[in-house]
Amino acid sequence: MNVIVAVFIGGGLGSITRFSLSKFITSNFQHINPVATLTSNVISTIILGLLLFIGSEKMAMPTTLKAMLIVGFCGGFSTFSTFSYETFELLKSGNYTFAILNLLISIFLALAVLFILARSL
Repeated sequence: MNVIVAVFIGGGLGSITRFSLSKFITSNFQHINPVATLTSNVISTIILGLLLFIGSEKMAMPTTLKAMLIVGFCGGFSTFSTFSYETFELLKSGNYTFAILNLLISIFLALAVLFILARSL
């Protein structure tokens, strides 16, 4: 399979997964709720870390599969643009505390997940 096609398929699957997770988590909310984005970004980071640290070191993973999962799926499942939009909307609506917490928690959790996975695997 062509690497570009693999990234396309992985990205589509990741985006659909993120959309479904977001609808499940935020179905009862009417305003900006960054919990779904935070959840998808952290889960994506866990998957990315496992693929990078386990897949690269312990298993030989074909380039096409690696591109589909790491670039495609994780790229489609995580979302920096939505994170930025939600944080901006929180700031714009005067929810400064939640905006700053969203920023700090999102960045800290993503880095902490990678750090813990790198140290433990």
